[in-house]
Amino acid sequence: MEKIKMTTPLVEMDGDEMTRVLWQWIKEILICPYVDLKTEYYDLGLKHRDETDDKVTFDSAEATKKYGVAVKCATITPNAQRVEEYNLKSMWKSPNGTIRAILDGTVFRAPILLDGITPYIPTWKKPIVIARHAYGDIYKAVDMKVGEGRVELVYTDKAGNETRMTVHDFKGDGVALGMHNTDKSVYSFARACFNYALDTKMPLWFSTKDTISKVYDHRFKDIFAEVYENEYKEKFAEAGIEYMYTLIDDVVARIVRSEGGVIWACKNYDGDVMSDMVATAYGSLAMMTSVLVSPDGIYEYEAAHGTVTRHYYKYIKGEETSTNPVATIFAWTGALKKRGELDNLPKLVEFGEKLEKACIQTLEEGIMTKDLVNLVDEGVKVKSVNSETFLKEIRSRLEKLLA
Repeated sequence: MEKIKMTTPLVEMDGDEMTRVLWQWIKEILICPYVDLKTEYYDLGLKHRDETDDKVTFDSAEATKKYGVAVKCATITPNAQRVEEYNLKSMWKSPNGTIRAILDGTVFRAPILLDGITPYIPTWKKPIVIARHAYGDIYKAVDMKVGEGRVELVYTDKAGNETRMTVHDFKGDGVALGMHNTDKSVYSFARACFNYALDTKMPLWFSTKDTISKVYDHRFKDIFAEVYENEYKEKFAEAGIEYMYTLIDDVVARIVRSEGGVIWACKNYDGDVMSDMVATAYGSLAMMTSVLVSPDGIYEYEAAHGTVTRHYYKYIKGEETSTNPVATIFAWTGALKKRGELDNLPKLVEFGEKLEKACIQTLEEGIMTKDLVNLVDEGVKVKSVNSETFLKEIRSRLEKLLA
């Protein structure tokens, strides 16, 4: 069989630990035998980020802006323990945070649903998509330890005029934080959410805590309302879908009682937390797709989970691991399909679709990694396999679909 040709490279961002191992296996077993893979490669493994003073992260984001589609492996965001473990020069920032700040996009995360696995919330019959604003707030914040004294918020306009507000008069030691967002980014976030809702024909719910945050969160609410009224209200009516704003505590209750089938738009931190909650409630973080969409039409696909450290430590000892690679496979298929769509390469799009179908077939036939075994419905026969065997089982089904 002749390999499927590509014309424009994907930006490939390699990562850390067990997901780095899976990354290579996925390419070797599932992609490179069938696709003449073109990538511009960036090693975002923690050691190489340290060697380049994190320049490689910025370079990978700029390359993504150039080529339009990237696929990213999970990476370590170092804490104090990791600084010591890897003997790092610095406690480097989150690569995801850096890339998202440069691309200024919205992260859409959706669960991969299977026959035979009922979510922990059994009323959830359809996917719940988390739309996470991927710029600013605490992820671009500055913070400090303080002692007795006053912390102020100071704004200096272009003419040099100052506006000052007292944050707190400290009587003893404490901590303080300053964070921001921009109207430009929030407008982009709103339009990305409304467009995604129209594309998927799903209702859109947006939530903040504007009753407490009467300026900061209220600005998000007002921008969404303005964009909806002026640009999307008629389009939503034609599509037969709704837009709803409510407080975040209210939407949590609504989500739990719902059957799914909605897009839940969240501010950055809310989306970070709630996407993990939703993924776990559907079964596994390893069964959650994730794509960053920028207002300029740039796409970055990744798995929604971390580097699977515990399995990696077993792997380097020579022990067998059963790590679920599905979300990482879907990151690759998402990127390949989008590259094929943009470059008018229907065979590449079809390959991505068939690889996804082969994954689902393998799982629904009861062959899966250990994380899913205890989640299957009563009466479903399952066989637990290691990661490499699982990938080979997918390949056997893929070859039948490609024949």
